[in-house]
Amino acid sequence: MPLIRIDAETSAVSGVATLLGALDALPAGAPVTVMIHGYKYAPGRDGRCPHGFILSSGASGEGRRGVSWPHHLGLREEGDALGIGFGWQATGSLWRAWAEAGRAGIALARVLAILADRGRQADILAHSLGGRVALAALARAPEGSVRRAILITPAEFRDTAEAAMDAPAGRSAEVVNVASRENDLFDLLIEWMVALHRPGARALGHGLSRPRANWTDLQIGDAETLRALAALGYPVAPATRRICHWSGYLRPGLFPLYRAILSGALPLPLLRASLPDRATPRWSGLLARPGARRIGGGAAAAP
Repeated sequence: MPLIRIDAETSAVSGVATLLGALDALPAGAPVTVMIHGYKYAPGRDGRCPHGFILSSGASGEGRRGVSWPHHLGLREEGDALGIGFGWQATGSLWRAWAEAGRAGIALARVLAILADRGRQADILAHSLGGRVALAALARAPEGSVRRAILITPAEFRDTAEAAMDAPAGRSAEVVNVASRENDLFDLLIEWMVALHRPGARALGHGLSRPRANWTDLQIGDAETLRALAALGYPVAPATRRICHWSGYLRPGLFPLYRAILSGALPLPLLRASLPDRATPRWSGLLARPGARRIGGGAAAAP
């Protein structure tokens, strides 16, 4: 099935007719994967359009961070799966993008409702402020509309995520929160710039305040976690930078892991049981020795 494009437009969406046509042609039981970009992208804007970059179907886009998510998730034209590149206006100031992410979440919830009306569940892969979009949608979408979601270093707060997980769609979804101490600076910026008036508000870099059976915190900068993933058959390269906001989709080995999680090949109870039960302290990544290399589109990142 083709990769289709849907964009949020002031809480509405474009591309609904294309979506309905794609769903009509999709085999029963075939997966539907929604991919949501983060900050600094804007559909249709030269040099910023995610559909010509990380949400494109090519092997890679341009620049150091030009990794095609659909390609590495195995969403190909000849496959029995539907990929949805979900675009939203994420440029301008952080405060503007923060507000837009909330509105885009309302639009995404409408897309998830359309899928549910057609008897489909969505899998979600989202990065940074795209994680805020996904959680805003999860708080409003119908029960059972989301099967699994991977939130890569999501720019959102614990209390908002907990409220989304208490909603009908949240209670019926499995969610993986990909955290890394490489992202500590960005978590701190969100806390300072967005929630300065909310003392004690914590970003999701440390996970939820209490365990949930359908929520898994995955600390990809933690050596014990990396050993556990390797033992499960999913080796992931160690961190090579002390500060990096994009390592959650640039490190070799992560996309094969994400594919296994979204498909159910790696059951989340098994993954959760294999992981350490404590979070590493904030800023501990600044004291660690970075690994040997980073992804540049090499074979280790390939599906």
